[in-house]
Amino acid sequence: MSRKRAPKKQINTEGWLTTWADLMNLLLCFFVLLYAFSTMDAVKFQQIVFSMAKAFGGNANVITSGGNLGPVPVNSNPGVEIETKDRQPGKVNLEVQKGETQKVYNQVKEFVQKNNLEAKITVREDIKGVVIELQEKILFDSGRSDIKPESLPLLTKISQLLSVFNNEIVVEGHTDNVPINRGYFQSNWELSADRAVKVVRFLVENKGVSPERITAVGAGEFRPIASNATPEGRQKNRRVNILIVTKSEGEK
Repeated sequence: MSRKRAPKKQINTEGWLTTWADLMNLLLCFFVLLYAFSTMDAVKFQQIVFSMAKAFGGNANVITSGGNLGPVPVNSNPGVEIETKDRQPGKVNLEVQKGETQKVYNQVKEFVQKNNLEAKITVREDIKGVVIELQEKILFDSGRSDIKPESLPLLTKISQLLSVFNNEIVVEGHTDNVPINRGYFQSNWELSADRAVKVVRFLVENKGVSPERITAVGAGEFRPIASNATPEGRQKNRRVNILIVTKSEGEK
């Protein structure tokens, strides 16, 4: 009597696929979480996708909600930045802002020269725009914030100049570092702020400058343009600046 042969066990050679699929799902979830918790630069993200697609022999185009962005430029030299379309408008805007600052500066200088105001007004370019600088002795008595009556025609002239522009205007009050010894103000901060406010109120209430585009700032003694160690330096620091803004805060 012959023995029955035991049936051969079937070896499942595809079992590893289940483990592989689970691993891929976990990796996918991991990268999705990384993406969700991060703010990615669009250009860098596209470059990563391009590199991965190239490595796996796929298409390097990237699809977004706005459509196909096309091939992504890859920088073969990591020490040199590549130019992209996203960055070009910023460069153009910077050139436009420089041109606007120069244009405003030229107009202000021409106005000052035409009206023979060189002895009373200093004009210079600033990182935020164009500054019209007035020394303290022209507008105020020492330690006071009331505008001198004889300086009102000068402020009237300046208001005519400001009406030419639609730019934001910032009036800044500045002092030297000598502590104020009058009872009207507790510190140079209050003095500088009140002087700036008095100039702003005159321009708004008497000369029609829009209050929506003008601001008063008191800087006290903390933004000197000369040394406070000498009388000449302290005199330069006691001033009022009227800034015609041509650059926003994010573009300094």
